[in-house]
Amino acid sequence: METKMFGGLPELGISNGEDLKETLTNCTEPLKAIDQFQMENGILLPTLQSALPFLDLHGTPRLEFHQSVFDELREKLLERVATIAEGKEEDRYGKLEELLEKSFPLVKMPSIQPVVMQVLKHLPKVPEKKLKMVMADKELYKVCAVEVKRQIWQDNQALFGDEVSPLLKQYIVEKEAALFSNDLSILHNFFSPSPKMRRQGEVVLKLTQMIGKNVKLYDMVLQFLRTLFLRTRNVHYCTLRAELLMSLHDLDISEICSVDPCHKFTWCLDACIREKFVDGKRARELQGFLDGVKKGQEQVLGDLSMILCDPFASNTLVLTIMRNLQELLSQDALPRDSSDLMLLLRMLSLGQGAWDMIDSQVFKEPRLDLELMTRFLPAMMSVVVDDHTFTVEQKLPSEEKTSLSYPTTLPDAFTRYLQENRVACEMGLYYILHIAKLRNKNALQRLLPALVETYNDMAFGDIFLHLLTGHLTLLSDEFGGEEFCSVVFDGFLLTTFSSKENVHRHLLRMLLHLHHKVLPSHMETLVKTLEPPKQSSDPVKELHSQLLEKIEAQKKSPPVPEETPSMDLSLHPVNVPTTASTPTTPI
Repeated sequence: METKMFGGLPELGISNGEDLKETLTNCTEPLKAIDQFQMENGILLPTLQSALPFLDLHGTPRLEFHQSVFDELREKLLERVATIAEGKEEDRYGKLEELLEKSFPLVKMPSIQPVVMQVLKHLPKVPEKKLKMVMADKELYKVCAVEVKRQIWQDNQALFGDEVSPLLKQYIVEKEAALFSNDLSILHNFFSPSPKMRRQGEVVLKLTQMIGKNVKLYDMVLQFLRTLFLRTRNVHYCTLRAELLMSLHDLDISEICSVDPCHKFTWCLDACIREKFVDGKRARELQGFLDGVKKGQEQVLGDLSMILCDPFASNTLVLTIMRNLQELLSQDALPRDSSDLMLLLRMLSLGQGAWDMIDSQVFKEPRLDLELMTRFLPAMMSVVVDDHTFTVEQKLPSEEKTSLSYPTTLPDAFTRYLQENRVACEMGLYYILHIAKLRNKNALQRLLPALVETYNDMAFGDIFLHLLTGHLTLLSDEFGGEEFCSVVFDGFLLTTFSSKENVHRHLLRMLLHLHHKVLPSHMETLVKTLEPPKQSSDPVKELHSQLLEKIEAQKKSPPVPEETPSMDLSLHPVNVPTTASTPTTPI
C-alpha cells in the first residue's frame, strides 16, 4: 500500500512505512531491526508470539494472518459502535466522540474509513471542525452517510441546492415524458396513477431520504420549489410540494408533519384525489381549514394555493364540479344555490391564483366572480339543453319532426368567459372532455372551434391536449368524415401548431394512433403540413418519422380491426324523470 494511506498513524503514536524505511536505512543488522519492528508493532499478545512460527510452517504469510485479524476486529468494532449508539447510556455520544477523536486521523485509510464513517453517522451532532473537514474533501463527502450530509447541508444551502437541483430537473422531465407519452388512452392517462403510487417515484423517495426528520432541510426544499414555480410557472412543482409532504406523512415523520400548517389540508385533499371526487364530508373539512386561517397567518394561503394548483388537485376539483352540476340539473336546481359548488369553485380559484399570490406576496383569497354562477354556468347549461332538444327531436316520429338543425353557434357568455376567466376556462375545457367521453360528435364539433381563443391559451396546454387526444380515440371512426376532420384539425389543432411546438407534438402523437382512421385525402395533407422545419426539436422529428413509417407499413399490410375498450367514465349519467324543464342528457 502507498505510504500516504498511513499518514495518520504517527499522530496516534503508531509506526508506519516511513519509520520502517528509516530504521532499515540507519541500522547495521537489518534482520534484527525487522524482528524488533515486528515485536513493537505486532499484536501485543504474549501467547501469540510462540504460535506465529506454526503459521510460518504452514506457509501462511504474516500479512494474511494480520489482515484476517484486522478484518475481524473491524467488524466487531462496527457492531460495537452501532450498539453504543442505539443504547440508553447517557454518555453514549461522549464515548463515540472520544472514538472519533482517536480514529479520525486515519479517515483517509481505506481499511479504517468504514469505522470513522460509522461513528460520524451515529453522532446526532458531529463536531463542526470534523464536518468542515469532510465537506472540504470531495472523496470523504462523497462516501459519508446521508445522516452526516444532512448536518452539512443544513448550514450550506448552496451545497444542498446543488444536490437537489438535478433531482428537481429529473422530476420535471419525467412529468413531461408522461404527458408526451406515445401511449394514447382514455383509461391510462397522466392522471391514472394513484397518489401512493406516484410517491414511490425515484425523485420523491430520494428527496424524502435526504430530508429525513430535518425541518430546516424540508423548508429549504419548499423554498426551492416556490422559487422554481415562480421562475417557470410550471405546475409540476406544485405536485412535488404535495407529494413530498405526503411521503413524509406515509413515513410518520411527525417532526415535520406537525409543523407544516398545510399537513391536514393536504392529507384530506390527498384522499379526495385518490377517489377523484370530493365528497360532502371532506368538502366541509377542507372548508374548515380554509376558514380557519387566522389573522397574521395568512402566508399559509400561499402554500395552500400551491397545493391546490397541483394538476391532480384541480383535476379532482373540476371532475367533482361536473358531477355536482349534473346533480343540480337532475334536481332542477340553480348553481348559485349550491354551497358545495361554491366551495369547489373557491378552491379551484385559489389554486388557479397560486402564482399571482406567491409573486405579489399578497396572501389573500382571490375574489370569486359571482357571474361564474349567474352567467357562465347557465350558458354552459343552455348548451346541454340545446343538445338534449336536438336528441329528443331526432327520436320523434317523422310526422312530428320540425326542421330543427343542430346549433352551430355558442352563447356569447360562454365564449367570453372561456377567454377572460381562468376558472371558467378550466370548467369549459373539462366539459368538452366530458362531451368527448360521451362520444357526442355534434356537441364536440360545436364546441371545439371556441377553444382557439381561451384564457392564457389554456386549451393549448400540455395537460389538456394530453387528455383531449386520448379522449378523441373514442371517436376514431368519426375521423373518416370530412366535417369532423375539418373541425378537429383545421378548426382547432392546426391553428397554432406552427407557433407552439407542443401542439405539433400532440398532433403527431394522436396521428400515430389514428392515421389509419383519418380520411385519406386529409391524412395526405396533414403529413405534408406537419413536416417538421429544420429548427424543430428532435422529439418532433422523431414522431414525424415514426408516423411516415407507420403509414408505409399500413400500405403493405391490411388493417387489423380494433376493439373499443370498455370504460368506467367516472361521471355516471343520472336518470331523471323527463319533464318539460329538465333535459335528460347528462352534462
